[in-house]
Amino acid sequence: MDHWSRKEIAKEALSILVLLLGWILEFTGGAVGQMTTDSPSILNRFDIPFIDAHSQVGEGLDLKDVIKLMDQGGVARTILSTREKIPSERVLSLAADHPGRIVPAVRTKGYMERPAFNRLIKTQIDIGQFGAMAEVLMYHAQKGLKAPEIVFYPNHEKVRTALSYALDKKWPFVVHIEFEAAGPRREDFMRGLKEMLVQYPFHPFVLIHMGQLDRESARHLLEGHANIYFMTSHSNPITLKKSKQPWINMFDGNRLATEWKQLTVKYPERFILGFDNVWPEHWGKFYLDQVALWRGAIRDLPAEVAHAFAHGNAERLWRLPPSR
Repeated sequence: MDHWSRKEIAKEALSILVLLLGWILEFTGGAVGQMTTDSPSILNRFDIPFIDAHSQVGEGLDLKDVIKLMDQGGVARTILSTREKIPSERVLSLAADHPGRIVPAVRTKGYMERPAFNRLIKTQIDIGQFGAMAEVLMYHAQKGLKAPEIVFYPNHEKVRTALSYALDKKWPFVVHIEFEAAGPRREDFMRGLKEMLVQYPFHPFVLIHMGQLDRESARHLLEGHANIYFMTSHSNPITLKKSKQPWINMFDGNRLATEWKQLTVKYPERFILGFDNVWPEHWGKFYLDQVALWRGAIRDLPAEVAHAFAHGNAERLWRLPPSR
């Protein structure tokens, strides 16, 4: 046998290493080592990609952290809007820097109470770079010293102005009504919501935070209106543990409660995953723990239902490319 020099051995070892690396890249789709953040294809290490159909960024948050956290949790896309003094252009820039990851949403929060509401919304619409409209606050209970009570009934001029833009753009209209917290106003808000559903039967209306509705109330709306959808933000034990608000809990331990699982399977096209991060502290472990909770919970659903809930319904309603 010929004796190889150290140089020859090193050269041969390097060739084998390169060959092995090529095989690894081929079978993992390139998801090796540190992930890049410019394409949803990095998420193929997760069996089901997630779309967060509604979240927000405000003061005190480095927007680069949003992409990093999405990568960690396997969230392919986020429909994102701004709040506080953060201009909407910041989200447009983030979307441009990370194609396919961020869907910029027209901001309404903080504008509803201002006389210049119509102009503030139209200015964003005229930019022509948004792919969604963020939630429209109709009933929002006071949240300590952080957020005031907001009351705009569904027939209010400002609500209807926002709706007119959503109708024109064919964007789902994300309704924020906290029915449980609304107390004696609950029936008036429910009546107004149903009137919108009947008036625009072919346009999707999405109740964020499940509308704080229990299973029977949700079932009643689903049975009566083909254009109502439910977003599951805040409806889990992790949020409930940190909040004094009457959010519903769709879980029994770490799994979907039986009654909610049955309703999701019966109406697989009507439930949408969302997290609605608001404050800087939401963009961290609090977010990743919820992502992990939902990722475990949907394993109990039939595969087609799990995919519809995790990303398919959002892709269909907001007309997004398929997540990978």
